[in-house]
Amino acid sequence: MPEMPSKLAEIVDEFAAAPRDVVLEMLLEYSDAVPPLPAGQEGHEGMEQVPECQTSFFLRAEVTPEGTVRTLFDCPPEAPTTRAFAGILAEGLAGASPEQVLAVPDDLYQRMGLAQAISPLRVRGGTAILGRLKRQVREQIAGSAS
Repeated sequence: MPEMPSKLAEIVDEFAAAPRDVVLEMLLEYSDAVPPLPAGQEGHEGMEQVPECQTSFFLRAEVTPEGTVRTLFDCPPEAPTTRAFAGILAEGLAGASPEQVLAVPDDLYQRMGLAQAISPLRVRGGTAILGRLKRQVREQIAGSAS
């Protein structure tokens, strides 16, 4: 059975092992890890909005012809926690296969120990981001199999 990408697993372990009082600080460092949208994507075309997030958050997962998943995220800088979730996924899923993305546990943020550091509402938003990414990957795999 495939496992989540090793890069993401490393990030999860890092957070899980960290003292509770630095978790939030560590999380916010990832808000800078979100790559800018490619030219032509500014209008969120082909991207899905995540209504569970308190801010306007858009994402797209693309299964490339090379068999890796490319992620696109757009989240305003004034939402650093949500942006940090995107940064963690952008970094942790870089170059991952669709199977690896689907192997990411749905309780990822709880495993990282974030449930104690941030509000349940934000954890729910982060979980929704991951859920939508995985659903998009599943749909694309199903589409290419037919």
